[in-house]
Amino acid sequence: MALPKQRNSRESRLMKQLVAALAALTVAAGTVTATALPAQAATPTVAPACAAVNTPGLVQCFALRRTDLKSVRTLKAGATPPGLGPSDLKSAYSLPSGGRGATVAVVDAYDNPNAESDLATYRSQYGLPPCTTANRCFKKVNGRGQTSPLPIADSFWAAEISLDLDMVSAVCPKCHILLVEADSPEYADMFGAINTAVSLGAKFVSNSWGSPEFSGETSYDSYLDHPGVAITVSTGDGFGAAQYPATSPYVTAVGGTSLNPSPSTRRGWTESAWMIAESGCSAYEAKPPWQAVTTGCAGRAAADVSAVADPMNGVAVYQTYGESGWWIGGGTSAAAPIIAGVYALAGTPGRLDYPASYPYAHQHGLNDVTSGSNGSCGTPICDAGTGWDGPTGLGTPHGALAFKRPRPIHRPLTAG
Repeated sequence: MALPKQRNSRESRLMKQLVAALAALTVAAGTVTATALPAQAATPTVAPACAAVNTPGLVQCFALRRTDLKSVRTLKAGATPPGLGPSDLKSAYSLPSGGRGATVAVVDAYDNPNAESDLATYRSQYGLPPCTTANRCFKKVNGRGQTSPLPIADSFWAAEISLDLDMVSAVCPKCHILLVEADSPEYADMFGAINTAVSLGAKFVSNSWGSPEFSGETSYDSYLDHPGVAITVSTGDGFGAAQYPATSPYVTAVGGTSLNPSPSTRRGWTESAWMIAESGCSAYEAKPPWQAVTTGCAGRAAADVSAVADPMNGVAVYQTYGESGWWIGGGTSAAAPIIAGVYALAGTPGRLDYPASYPYAHQHGLNDVTSGSNGSCGTPICDAGTGWDGPTGLGTPHGALAFKRPRPIHRPLTAG
């Protein structure tokens, strides 16, 4: 099936948007807490972690990284890695304990040969319990569910893998993690890897990749139709159009926010719509029955919920294949595994449920993000506001309530 070409010069477009955002920044360098950013360079810069993709039939990973700050292999005694860590996310989103024994799957392309050892460093740094192959907490397989042969190694997608694994660990440190590495970023391989994750028992599946919508996308929805499984998908960063599979009615589309510490507020944090978190109306997907909110879309609208994505005050990531240690990351790539982890904290979904419906039944369990914008298309698709909006959906987690199974629930769902 022919897919449309992805937009050319993604890095150039992204950098132009980020430069514009930086010109409007009101937070001065050095005002962020020690657990967030170190002193910023004169001109903070951000770039996609993955190489741009301009080939039909391939997906793009959405990870972003700060490029003005050098990655750090070894920290000084007592030093904290740059970027937001597990305690920051727990504080910002009032996260409970839980998730013991739950399996969160991360689906990405190619192999990160240092994934397990890097994950061990991340978890050790923050005092999280070990998650290894030996203690059966961590497992890495290829797209067919086998431990070998693994796909070819790729330093670009390795960044995405490291970001995803670290965010699941930060949010749900008691969860088991299943890393499914597709042979390539082709749609057949990526969707096959989702089916593999589900077949291996994962009830929570995170996907930080996608492509612009295309006319035949509904034929792929069957790969996402897994009742009883929470499938999270990043909405994308700065493409200027709705992205698939975030627009599938079977998934939770995860947008992005800018998150900053604010000791003077009751929450201790401020949050606004991130300026390049993708949002929009699907041209091909029907609106799911639970999205009975004012979206400005006749069909499926994205996002559903959101989490931190802005790399200007991004999350800490540890990666040694393609990088030299700690770096600061972001993008809606960070938000999708965060939300997958929160679903796991909330408990196992109902066997016949579509967990994408849960936040719509528990809107009071979310932080409603009411400021910020990702473009000039107005309310509610581009501008954050009260209730649902495109960049942030219904909002960000306030505990795990919004991701628990409600009564009644919506089922079944017919795609297309």
